[in-house]
Amino acid sequence: MGLTELFIIAVGLSMDAFAVSVCKGLSVQKMSLGHALICGVYFGGFQALMPAIGYLLGSQFEAMITQIDHWIAFVLLAVIGGNMIKESRECEAEKLDSSFAPAAMLPLAVATSIDALAVGVTFAFLQVNIFWAVLFIGVVTFLLSAVGVRVGHVFGVKYKSKAELAGGLILILMGTKILLEHLGILA
Repeated sequence: MGLTELFIIAVGLSMDAFAVSVCKGLSVQKMSLGHALICGVYFGGFQALMPAIGYLLGSQFEAMITQIDHWIAFVLLAVIGGNMIKESRECEAEKLDSSFAPAAMLPLAVATSIDALAVGVTFAFLQVNIFWAVLFIGVVTFLLSAVGVRVGHVFGVKYKSKAELAGGLILILMGTKILLEHLGILA
């Protein structure tokens, strides 16, 4: 997997964090740079940490599932992407408080990065350079989360569902690409 694919996956994974950051931006009366940095650090940090943990877990089982690793990657990315698309279609408004304290941010950071854990498992099967993967995912999520706070403060939740939809489609397409490459359909 090349740097371009890693970057695309990083963008796809960061869409959940971006969507929550948009909601956090909507919840603050007066936005500051600190709000954007807090969201960036929490979401970017956990989005970088989770694939590293997933990679370590996946490495333990790599030898046992080498023959079907591309199917596992496809299924995991398709399920995660499908779930993001489903969430983008739900009409219920998310209710987030305006707190940026650790007690408010930690659960959000964990919740938005669970999918990155599963992607980290697929990285182990695909022999991805985990350093670059973690770096890309963390930095991209940091930047998009920080921007998301500002977008939310200025525009409201208008872009939340579009971000989740785009992220879901990106992950499904990347899973399909991995599968087709391993089956020899794409070169």
